[in-house]
Amino acid sequence: MIRIEAQTIKEDLTVQVPGSKSYTHRLLIAAALSDGRCRISNPLRSEDTRLTFEALKQMGIQGEDLGDDMVIEGAHGRLAPCADPIDLGNSGTSMRLLSGLAILGRGDYQFTGTPRMCERPMQALLDSLQQLGIDARSTKGNGCPPIVVPGGPPTGRHTTIDCGTSSQYLSALLLTAPCLERGLVIDVTRGPVSRPYIDMTAGIMKRFGIELHQDGYTHFEVHGGQTYRSGDHTVEPDGSQAGYFWAAGAITGAKVKVLGVTPSSCQGDVGLAEVFGRMGCRVDHDPDGTAVTGGDLSAIDIDMGHMPDMVPTLAVVAAFARGTTVIRNVAHLRAKESDRLAAVSQELGKMGIATHCGPDELRVTGGQPHGATIETYDDHRIAMCFAVSGLRVPGVVITGEGCVAKSFPNFWEVFQTLYA
Repeated sequence: MIRIEAQTIKEDLTVQVPGSKSYTHRLLIAAALSDGRCRISNPLRSEDTRLTFEALKQMGIQGEDLGDDMVIEGAHGRLAPCADPIDLGNSGTSMRLLSGLAILGRGDYQFTGTPRMCERPMQALLDSLQQLGIDARSTKGNGCPPIVVPGGPPTGRHTTIDCGTSSQYLSALLLTAPCLERGLVIDVTRGPVSRPYIDMTAGIMKRFGIELHQDGYTHFEVHGGQTYRSGDHTVEPDGSQAGYFWAAGAITGAKVKVLGVTPSSCQGDVGLAEVFGRMGCRVDHDPDGTAVTGGDLSAIDIDMGHMPDMVPTLAVVAAFARGTTVIRNVAHLRAKESDRLAAVSQELGKMGIATHCGPDELRVTGGQPHGATIETYDDHRIAMCFAVSGLRVPGVVITGEGCVAKSFPNFWEVFQTLYA
C-alpha cells in the first residue's frame, strides 16, 4: 500500500505521460498484418500491451522490442496455428481485438485470462463471428472467456454486431476485414459506445493504406484483398493518462500541463479537459500540450458514454465540487477491469461522499472528503484517480498500488513530480 501525501504541489508544472495504450494495441496489430517490417516508436510498455505483443508472437508474428522502438515483421495478413492457450490476463482490449483476428489463421485458437477476464462479456463478438460461419464459442457456454475461435475464411461476408457494451468488438472486425478475400459488411445493431475508439481504429487503418467506407457509426464496408503497407509509426501520448494530472490541477488550483496531448488527437479521453472547463477550471490548449488550472468547481450533468475510462476520474473531482454531478450513459463500466460504477461509489462512500449508483448513471454530491484506505479491486484506473484525491485529503492510502502496471508502470514516479 502507498500513503498519499496531502501537501502543496507545484503551482505551474508540466508532465510527460507515456504512449497511448489504445494506439499501441492497434498499431501492433496493424503492423502484424502488414506486408513487411514496421517500426513503432514511443509504444506504451505495460502489462496489457505486453500481452498483445506476446500473443501476436504466439500466433506466428516475429517481433522485437529494441528499447526505444518495437519492430514487427508483418505476415501479410496471415497467422500461424497455435496449439497452446493464449493467456491475455485481464486485458479486455487484447481479448477482443485478437480473438477477432484469429479467423485469419488456421486451426482453433483458445483465448483465456484471469478470473475477472473470464467474467467479462464476449458473446456479442462470438455471435457476429457465428453469422459469418465461424464456430466461435465460449467453452463454458456463458459468453465469457475462455473462448475458442477457429481460423479459416468465413463463409459469409455480412454480419451484425451489438456494440452496446464495447466498441472493441467492431474494431476487431474492422481490423480483420481487409485481409479477408471478400472483406466484410458490418451493421451495428446497438451503440456503439466509445465512438472515438472506432475513429482511432479507422484512422490507423488508413495510415496503413486501408480503405473503408462507413455510414455514420452504424454501417461499415471494408473491401477484401487489401494490404496493410509496412512503414514507421509513432504512438502519441496517452490522453487517458493525461486525465489524472488534469484532475490534480482541477482539485488543487495548480496549473498542470500534459505535454503532447492536444484536441487534434483521435483519443476521446482528451475531452476530459473540456469537461473540467465546464466545472470551473481554466483550459489552455498550447502547441505543445493542454493545461488545466483549477478553479471554483461546480457540479455538471454530462453524458460520458464516449469517455467511459474517464468516469472514475471525473467522479473523484466531482467529490470536491458544489452540488451533485450526474454522469450518464455509463452502464458499460460494469464490465471493465472491475465494476467501476460500484467501485467508485463504494470508495467515495468511505471518504464521506454521498453517491447514487443507478443502472446507467452515477451521481456524486460534492462535500468535504476525509481520508480512507482505498481498495483498488486490481483496477489501475481506480488506483490512479483516487491517488489524486490524496493531494487534497490527508490520510488517503491506496492498496494494491501495483495494479497501475497494467497501463502506466511508472505512474507513481511521475505522480511524485507534482510535489513542490
